Amino acid sequence: MIYELFSYLNKHTDLPGMRVGEYLSFRAGAAVIVSLLIAIVFGKHIIRILRRKQIGEDIRDLGLEGQLQKKGTPTMGGIIIIMAVLIPVLLFGDLSNIYIQLMLISTVWLGFIGGLDDYIKVFRHNKEGLKGRFKVFGQVGLGIIVGTTMWLSSDIVIYEKEFETKRYDVVDTQTGKVVDTIEERNVVSTTPVKTTKTSIPFLKDTALDYKDITGGHDTLAWLIYIVVAIFVITAVSNGANLTDGIDGLLTGVSVPIVMVLGMLAYLSGHIIYSDYLNIMYIPDSGELLIFATAFAGALVGFLWYNSFPAQIFMGDTGSLTIGGIFAVFALCLRKELLLPLLCGVFLVESLSVMLQVGYFKYTKRKYGEGRRILLMSPIHHHYQKMGLFETKIMMRFFIMSLLLAALTLVTLKIQ
Repeated sequence: MIYELFSYLNKHTDLPGMRVGEYLSFRAGAAVIVSLLIAIVFGKHIIRILRRKQIGEDIRDLGLEGQLQKKGTPTMGGIIIIMAVLIPVLLFGDLSNIYIQLMLISTVWLGFIGGLDDYIKVFRHNKEGLKGRFKVFGQVGLGIIVGTTMWLSSDIVIYEKEFETKRYDVVDTQTGKVVDTIEERNVVSTTPVKTTKTSIPFLKDTALDYKDITGGHDTLAWLIYIVVAIFVITAVSNGANLTDGIDGLLTGVSVPIVMVLGMLAYLSGHIIYSDYLNIMYIPDSGELLIFATAFAGALVGFLWYNSFPAQIFMGDTGSLTIGGIFAVFALCLRKELLLPLLCGVFLVESLSVMLQVGYFKYTKRKYGEGRRILLMSPIHHHYQKMGLFETKIMMRFFIMSLLLAALTLVTLKIQ
């Protein structure tokens, strides 16, 4: 809204300084400030409302120290995160941008699914919440929407570059001999291409094209892409959901992830930087930086109340939304293959549950008694059982997320 206002004033008036509202850096800075203030200021009032209406978490006794003291803590705090993301993006984002539209739809879609799950738990007093199959249907539905939009929208393309390489000999002025050869590579043309290509980490000048898998069949390639989108969204959103088990844990580890995604969006949408780093140039994807900064501000603002001892829990309203946003963001940037590294904490949390359940079932069939690999899963509860305090676990996971974020950025220069 403000973006359109500044654009209109810049074109139709002589008022000084109106062009600043069109700058990506200005709008990104404004978005993070506004989202942070919304989360902190309005978060306090939302917590009061939730307490007044007794919308509190029903804690199951898992034998963890200090766990029962959290009973009655307000939940559904993901509303704060969603509100603090949507308002700045609507204010400062270019709402005609297809990538912004996809992110807004994804945020509302998964927020609704998570909110419905929390509503059933709190108001219907059903600890299981929304049936798992309905959650999966919702995630599959979003995957279909995202994959189909990436396929059919004429606004979603990448630019393939054609290069011209020139070689220059360096001649010793005294001897007249060639002592070195310098290569200079310049972009001579760019062509917009509708493609199923996605980036492969660590490999230079290499991309995975689903069309190659199908023998050049374009429609089948896009159908495979939709299946991949469904899998990525389902896996990452469920991984984030499993990570949300300790005060501030999911919120903390998510901040480095969204910061890296914002940087990738800015670089991918900039023709000069994308050429220098040898990554895909995706026009208009730089606008996603506005969403990323708003999301980062919302997470940090929510952490104000979610850090130990938590005054509010995000519930599935927040956790499913956070994971889904990361998945859709990466799909838009053609960086979904980076997610196992960037979201490595989510991956480890998910694997810990799968290994624990799988091993328990295997040993029960073989020995008649189920055995466990971990003291408890997901893995953050294993460390709680070992006697580590919540804040120490949260900070160590946050440090690991920072490390994984740094490694993800390193892959840009390894290519």
